[in-house]
Amino acid sequence: MINIFKKKNDKEIKKDEKFLNIAALLIHVAKIDENYTEKEKEIIKRTIEEISNNNIKAQDIIEDAEKLDNDSNQILDFTKTVKNLEENLKIKLIETLWRIIYSDKNVDLYEASLMRRLAGLLYIDSKTLGDIKNKIYNENLK
Repeated sequence: MINIFKKKNDKEIKKDEKFLNIAALLIHVAKIDENYTEKEKEIIKRTIEEISNNNIKAQDIIEDAEKLDNDSNQILDFTKTVKNLEENLKIKLIETLWRIIYSDKNVDLYEASLMRRLAGLLYIDSKTLGDIKNKIYNENLK
């Protein structure tokens, strides 16, 4: 018999919390220009699916993350978990953040400033941030 009231173990909760915070951070950046588009939502969904190896329901995580972002007033809530990720995963997130920002072909002052702040909070050096920005910019030119 399947117990639908089965409690999640600590490892499952931490995994869900990790992906929830990642998604909330991505959503926060997508909303910074006050134009949260379907294209940005699709970028976020693909990223969550990719980094979780399709082991979670990305759409459920995104819906919960949107609520979390609406209830939060600062990115520090999301970066606490994210800054402890492996370096390659942080790089993937920075790439995704730039993809979100470039999705409307326009980088405004707030988005650029936010990315500099996030790089600092995630312990990403400015050269790496610039290299990733240029890589994603060049991808968007194609």
